[in-house]
Amino acid sequence: MHKCAKQLLVSGQIALTFGGSSLAIAADTTDSDSRTSGLEMPVVEIVESTDALQTIPGAVNVLKQEELFKSHVFNVNEALRKIPGVNVRDEEGFGMRPNIGIRGMNPTRSTKTLLLEDGIPLSYAPYGDNASYYHPPIERFASIEVLKGPSQIMFGPQTISGTINYLTPNPPAKPGGSLSFTGGTREFYDGHFNYGGTVGDFGGLLDITHKESEGARDNTHSDINDFNIKGVYDINASNALTVRANYFQEDSQVTYSGITDAEMRNFGIRYNPFKNDRMQTDRWGASLTHQFIFNKDVTLTTNAYWSHFHRDWWRQSSTTTDTQCGNTFRDLRLAGNAVNVDSCDSTQGRLRDYYSYGVEPKLHVNHKTLGIDNELDIGFRAHYEEQFRVQENRRPLSGPLTVGEYNDRGTDAYSGFAKNRFVLGDWSLTPGVRIEHVDFSRQDKLRNNSGQSVLTEILPAFGITHNPNDKINTFFGFHGGFAPPRVEDEVSGTGRPINVGPEKSWNYELGMRTKPYAGAKLDATLFHADFQQQNAVGSIAGGTTPLATGQALYQGVELFGRQDFGALFDSDHNVYFQAAYTWVGNAEMTSDFRCLAVDGSIPGACVGGIVPGAREGNRMPYSPKHTLTSTIGYSHPQGFDVHLETVFVGEQFSDFANTPAAALNGNGQLGKIDGYVVLNLGTTYHVKPLNTDVFVSLKNMLDEEYIVDRTRGILPGAPRLVQAGFKVNF
Repeated sequence: MHKCAKQLLVSGQIALTFGGSSLAIAADTTDSDSRTSGLEMPVVEIVESTDALQTIPGAVNVLKQEELFKSHVFNVNEALRKIPGVNVRDEEGFGMRPNIGIRGMNPTRSTKTLLLEDGIPLSYAPYGDNASYYHPPIERFASIEVLKGPSQIMFGPQTISGTINYLTPNPPAKPGGSLSFTGGTREFYDGHFNYGGTVGDFGGLLDITHKESEGARDNTHSDINDFNIKGVYDINASNALTVRANYFQEDSQVTYSGITDAEMRNFGIRYNPFKNDRMQTDRWGASLTHQFIFNKDVTLTTNAYWSHFHRDWWRQSSTTTDTQCGNTFRDLRLAGNAVNVDSCDSTQGRLRDYYSYGVEPKLHVNHKTLGIDNELDIGFRAHYEEQFRVQENRRPLSGPLTVGEYNDRGTDAYSGFAKNRFVLGDWSLTPGVRIEHVDFSRQDKLRNNSGQSVLTEILPAFGITHNPNDKINTFFGFHGGFAPPRVEDEVSGTGRPINVGPEKSWNYELGMRTKPYAGAKLDATLFHADFQQQNAVGSIAGGTTPLATGQALYQGVELFGRQDFGALFDSDHNVYFQAAYTWVGNAEMTSDFRCLAVDGSIPGACVGGIVPGAREGNRMPYSPKHTLTSTIGYSHPQGFDVHLETVFVGEQFSDFANTPAAALNGNGQLGKIDGYVVLNLGTTYHVKPLNTDVFVSLKNMLDEEYIVDRTRGILPGAPRLVQAGFKVNF
């Protein structure tokens, strides 16, 4: 690692770069026997009021590794709920396919959110199919950054809501590691091991995770393995190199379909008859990061990356209304009668391979143009995606396989950004711009059709920050929001351009960050997102929703507060309270959502060219008005911590028509989803002589039964889970 970084390691801090600004991570040095510099469980703090957080003209939140551990989150959903503005929806109860929405955006498959790992795209196809069918285990990460506002133009392509950046830990200064194990109800097992160290100019870290669980429904079970290697090489005083490689594997008994209203009424919310459905995935990834320091004012950082995601999902149903198993089978489900999936003489395999690779240099320059302090950031990215999609059908099960889809899709994307921060005393002004150019291609090898489509967008941005003292920071910003369409929504199967175009919005926010007195922290942000075009692609609000576009408005407020009374009263005993609240006052369609013509014709379901129920003034589906995650706890100086977490998600609509109540024998895809409250309890005790933590947690301690999704039928939230384990540091 670089000489400067090594000096920070020795002093107990790590320097992280986020958009050209440095965040400092103060190491946890409370254990005098620690063999590292504290990288294992860092406490993330902004150590100076002039540091990065005070210069970013938008809302930024950082989840500490210490907080993630003491909360005993076992998936990313539990972690991200602690951030204001973020709405995370469960799916299979294991967090492997997160549904993340920010500031009222539909969370389905996290398509409206940009996911990064160490600043590198994490999704398998962020331009051509930004859907999350894969997510690494939460144990891999040292911290999580959530960024909103105009600084998003440094990343992209999605800039309409927010960016989530997962940070992996650096190799420790001294050789060492940790071993942890958690077990619990519903056959939950979680084993995690990491070990690393630094010798001379070389450092390395190995991270291994194995997890398995029955999930939230009957006839489901997930089994994953994750291997991650990170190495750093301090070449000389001006050059440093970081290499990362990882492999992820999942083997799950899991279906795509939910259940009907009658099935839930007759058999319970966890009913799932599709015991034969199975998903298997493999994901390989590698990246190389080179940093070259020209001098103290000029730094060039270049990322090169590659990933391959393979997925085979064999299933006998996709929604509660499909007829894959026949009309009689479907009608029995709608009436709430038991079905035997072994009698279903059909199975379909959705077989996918995604390749994503690219290179991205970024230049950071401190300069004195016009006689004032300036910080210039410039970057360029060349990014490429290849999708190979096959659907194999077997009907009857004893018969031969037939091919239902044989489709290749490609995306070539070129983007660049530039922003300059003018420092004017307590004020800073940051104008910027991002350009996206995307070339989509699609080839149907079954029908020998092919076609292309091209789009280019220019996204301006501007931000202001004001730091009158070291206790308060205010900011204002606006930027152009952009999210590219999927390849299949831009080019039809016949090769004809559909020209759906990208999602485009104007995003504004006004906020403040303050630490008014010891132990207190308060963040507040007003946000406003006005969409000139928002795309509603199939299954975002019902399994048969046609491709459509319209205008929409999202606005509201997000609040975050924390009080540590130990710091306030200068006591080693700490009672603490933390809350993250979001109010999305408006999430409304400001125009009708119109269906797009595919191959010259409007889908028959679109009466008058309008998506059923998608009328101006209706609220967008899956956008709860209120969400709140609050925690109250107590930490004893001898190493004991106990806390109670309350998670509240308000009511929300599941369809564009804002159907108030589900039909008695409904298909499970329509009807308002009631609000719910979930209580989680966690305790930890640190055994200092053994450098070991032991813990117990209760998830959904009151065993609340609640619906989280109706997109393809009813899906439940996780049941009561009891988990216990230990973590040994060595």
